[in-house]
Amino acid sequence: MASSSADPEKLMAKADKLTKLSFTRWNADWKSATALYEQAAIAYRFRKDNEKAKDAFEKASKGQEMISSPWDAAKHMENAGALAKELGLWNEVSDFYRRASEFYRECGRSQPASDALAKGASALEDKAPEEATKLYDDACTLLEEDGKEQMAFDLYRAAASLYVKLEKVLGCRCIPFKTWFSC
Repeated sequence: MASSSADPEKLMAKADKLTKLSFTRWNADWKSATALYEQAAIAYRFRKDNEKAKDAFEKASKGQEMISSPWDAAKHMENAGALAKELGLWNEVSDFYRRASEFYRECGRSQPASDALAKGASALEDKAPEEATKLYDDACTLLEEDGKEQMAFDLYRAAASLYVKLEKVLGCRCIPFKTWFSC
C-alpha cells in the first residue's frame, strides 16, 4: 500500500479534481472520479478510518448517481450507512438508508428498497427507536404498495416488537394485525 495509487488521500484529491469545473475543464469526469472514490473508500476502510471511508462512499454514491447507475449508488449509500452506525452518527444512518432505498426504487426494485429501510431500522432500534419505527413502517408500506405483503411478515414482526418495547399501542393503520391486537 506504499504506492501513490493506493494512498486514499491522493485518490480522493484526484477524484475531487476530476469533478470540479474549471477554465480548462468544462465537464466533470464522474466515471473516472467514481472509480477513484471507490478505491479510496476501500483503502480507508482497510485502514479502519471509518469517518473518511464513509465520506468516500458517499461521494462514490454521488458519482454513481451522476453516471446513471442507481443500483451501485444505493450499494454505496448502504456502506456509508453501516459506517455511520459504527461511528454513532444516528441521524446520518437514517438518511443514508433512506437514500439507498430511493435509489433502489429508481431501479424499480421494491424488495431491496424495503430491505435497505429495514437495515436502517435495525441499526437504529436501540439508539433512535422512534426513527426506527418510521423506517419499519415505510419498509412495510413499500412492499404493500407493490403487492408483496407476504414478504413483509418479518418487518411487521420487528415493528410490532419495537412498538411493544416502546410501550405503544398499535394503531389499525400501520400494521394489519388488527385481528391479533385490539385497536
